[in-house]
Amino acid sequence: MISAYTGTQIREAEKPFLADGVGAVLMQRAAYGLANTVVHELRGRGRRLYGSSVAVLAGKGNNGGDGLFTAALLARRGLRATAILTAGAAHEAGLAEFRRAGGHVLALTADNISELAAAAAGADVVIDAVLGTGAQGGLRGLAGTLLERLTGSVPGLVVACDIPSGLDADTGEVNEPVLPADVTVTFGAAKAGLLADPGADFAGRVHVVPIGMEAALPEPALRRLEAQDLHRLRPQPVRRSHKYTRGVLGVVAGSERYPGAAVLACRGALAAGAGMVRYLGPPDVADLVRESCPEVVCGQGSSAEAHVQAWVLGPGVDESAGDQLQRIRDAAATGLPVVADAGALPALPRILAPHQILTPHIGELAALLAGYGVESDRARLEGATLAAARRGAALTGATVLLKGATTLVAAPGGTVFSQSEATPWMATAGSGDVLAGVLGALLAQLSGSATMDHVPCGDRWAAIAAMAASLHGRAGAMASAGGPVTATAVARAIPEVIRHM
Repeated sequence: MISAYTGTQIREAEKPFLADGVGAVLMQRAAYGLANTVVHELRGRGRRLYGSSVAVLAGKGNNGGDGLFTAALLARRGLRATAILTAGAAHEAGLAEFRRAGGHVLALTADNISELAAAAAGADVVIDAVLGTGAQGGLRGLAGTLLERLTGSVPGLVVACDIPSGLDADTGEVNEPVLPADVTVTFGAAKAGLLADPGADFAGRVHVVPIGMEAALPEPALRRLEAQDLHRLRPQPVRRSHKYTRGVLGVVAGSERYPGAAVLACRGALAAGAGMVRYLGPPDVADLVRESCPEVVCGQGSSAEAHVQAWVLGPGVDESAGDQLQRIRDAAATGLPVVADAGALPALPRILAPHQILTPHIGELAALLAGYGVESDRARLEGATLAAARRGAALTGATVLLKGATTLVAAPGGTVFSQSEATPWMATAGSGDVLAGVLGALLAQLSGSATMDHVPCGDRWAAIAAMAASLHGRAGAMASAGGPVTATAVARAIPEVIRHM
């Protein structure tokens, strides 16, 4: 599992080490890790080290010092190194080491900004070491202008030192200009802002370099499940399992206008291993479900009378589907775990519980927050998705799975998971319906499972939702193989993903 922390948490963990006088040691370890990553990336691109060029954009603080020490190590390995001092002053020890290694130093001024921007853009490697995790706001003045000119004009490798300058380490909010990185080499632990949108758009691949202070870190601000976590948490039938012990899922989905949503939710649930799926809905939709998924037991009765372990509510249900909305109300009142897609929201009570998982995209979350009297401009929420997901969970009392390029799962108690395995090709109709089915199947199988016993009680529902998001994303990437993909193909790939865990 990847654990991510706020900049404040990292700085607090570092304080005892700085007080003991080992700050320089931490900086050297960071520089060594960053330099090794640059070497690895260059070789991976088929470039020789000797004769390649590196330009470090160095601010005046410790982040600039990390960059200067890194560039000094690279210079000693044969790279032509240039340091562009964006604030005139620089970290004294780092600058002195850089000069001793034979690096070329240039101070940014109004007169030479065009020349230095061209020089940096022509380097094989650009290291962004202007602002670190303690910076507030974005770059202004000459440094901001320099990054504006470099954005989109650097054909070589861009590496961010700890965090791209202008990106908020705590929230992932972006204060432009920000130079998009191919790789962010972050020290001690991942920063929460690197694993949430829009920050993830600028971070590229994130590589964590341990520097020796990790044992002092508190509980993380954000977590990300990895393949080994999915293997450990996944439902696993035993020799005497049967369809009822494997998890029975109820699905209230689909309408005359959107009948396919019910089919896709059922396919997702079956693919994720539910022992039985019971569908409740209009006869025409039920017929379509039977035709596509003969394993599903269909009916038109009341959800209050259905014997299930969890519910999927709302995919493809519109405001005119009165019978379906009543079934949603009755299902929500059972107290069982619930996946509630946007179509279910009008029928749910105002105050919910952690085992009720809402699955909005950002537009639907904006509408949800507006219903609670919260300012909900979509563009502003897109610029602060981590805060938006947390706000939704806190207001509703539910667990909120915010769908997006990075899917965030926020529990009302504050726990947040971030999953980013999906491909952009998954931005296609019906993909969210499949996700709802996958999540419902996992809730039905895992809500009382011993495999979840080691997960803190308050985190259980968020962890299951994060697992569903990861499975769904991995299945989409497998089915896509770099090209267009349909929601049906995503559902078909889920068993293969589970087999390969």
